[in-house]
Amino acid sequence: QVQLVESGGGLVQAGGSLRLSCAASGRTFSRYAMGWFRQAPGKERERVAAISWTGGRTYYADSVQGRFTVSRDIAGNTVYLQMNNLKLEDTAVYYCAAGFSIATLNDYWGQGTQVTVSS
Repeated sequence: QVQLVESGGGLVQAGGSLRLSCAASGRTFSRYAMGWFRQAPGKERERVAAISWTGGRTYYADSVQGRFTVSRDIAGNTVYLQMNNLKLEDTAVYYCAAGFSIATLNDYWGQGTQVTVSS
């Protein structure tokens, strides 16, 4: 059974940091691009960051560029999202995803982890 399990969400004050992790199991993800989406209440789900299966290419939404860093472990089955200088507008449920490429992260999804940034 293929699973993507996120962890690391929580409550943090504005300006603080969190590190999200996503552990993939059930198959080898080393040849899959992986990344993160988020969905805030009343808003559409948006792609936040992604990394290619080699780790050589990354994508960041303009809203998080310079504050968030996506990475993956050598085995390729765990992806991380380091979030620094968090803002109130970063509050959302964050979802891990995997797919054929950075642009098509729609093959597998995690259940999501809540990130809440307070003032």
